Amino acid sequence: MTFSIAVRKQIGQFKLDITLETGPGVTALFGRSGSGKTSLVNLIAGLIRPDHGQIVLDGRTLVDTERSVFVAAGKRRIGYVFQEGRLFPHLSVRSNLLYGRWLTPRGRRWGGLDEVVDLLGIEALLARMPRDLSGGEKQRVAIGRALLASPDFLLMDEPLAALDRERKAEILPYIERLRDTKRLPIVYVSHSVEEVARLADAVALIEDGRVMALGPVGEVFAQLDAVGDWEAGAVLEAVVQAQDPDSGVTRLVHPAGSLVVPHIEAPVGKLLRIRIRARDVTLAVGEPGRLSVRNRLKAEIVSISEGRSHDVGIRLDVGGEPMLARVTRDAVRDLELVPGLAVTALVKAVALDGT
Repeated sequence: MTFSIAVRKQIGQFKLDITLETGPGVTALFGRSGSGKTSLVNLIAGLIRPDHGQIVLDGRTLVDTERSVFVAAGKRRIGYVFQEGRLFPHLSVRSNLLYGRWLTPRGRRWGGLDEVVDLLGIEALLARMPRDLSGGEKQRVAIGRALLASPDFLLMDEPLAALDRERKAEILPYIERLRDTKRLPIVYVSHSVEEVARLADAVALIEDGRVMALGPVGEVFAQLDAVGDWEAGAVLEAVVQAQDPDSGVTRLVHPAGSLVVPHIEAPVGKLLRIRIRARDVTLAVGEPGRLSVRNRLKAEIVSISEGRSHDVGIRLDVGGEPMLARVTRDAVRDLELVPGLAVTALVKAVALDGT
């Protein structure tokens, strides 16, 4: 299933001019607050009209201003999960879940209450009222309500923004299950690098109402100027190779080398998505010798570019995946760093965004 959008919208002094095409899986709209992410989602949902353009979902035209086509929000078959659950306070969890299903013609329904309840782990909540739920529980119920409307497409506008770290950790696995089992196209809005690195298949970087970069999450996050010097980095996939509970570590294997990280609960053979920040990578030319940094990946320099600060961004190829390092101009000169040079990437810290 494909989704394409090419729209323009003037909102006060702010101009949205977006061209975007996505496929199955999770496409994250990533960017700073005020960049236009929520406005774009509201255009997709049909809550606002574009001044000009088209929105097409799997060949079905939702908007075409030249032909005066505008499908009403309630007929777009799009599920919308807001920043806060927005559950009906006078209805039980069960009734909230079934609300969208009641409004969906029987012939268009897919999935049932039991399936969605099991997917989101909310069976114990069915008899409760929204006032008795935690923030994470409310969001799981809101996701369930959107799913039971049998949508063709799911919009999630910063669904974890109002939650603390503990509640986010509670709900993220359920969003992953939704991504992996339903295969619905999902547009996921966030300005959290951690959420996007963990959930997204593709990323659209939104800045000042425009798409500045679009592609696989690893490719976009490896662009130093795209996400800002401090958070730029790589998203790699590594496999759990061994558990060493005595040492309190987990050993991962990647095509470019091995990584040792603090112990995580994951079976041997499990594929994890990990994030390595550019600021946590240093480079060595030749054999680095005896160092306290244990994580070393074989790499090749792809390109060298100026960043937004006084540092230099080094784009690397590590086992076929892009990675980024930040070094000083003096280091580039002294180490004679050039594209095509084989180096060792020394990784000081690994963020386990896929656990």
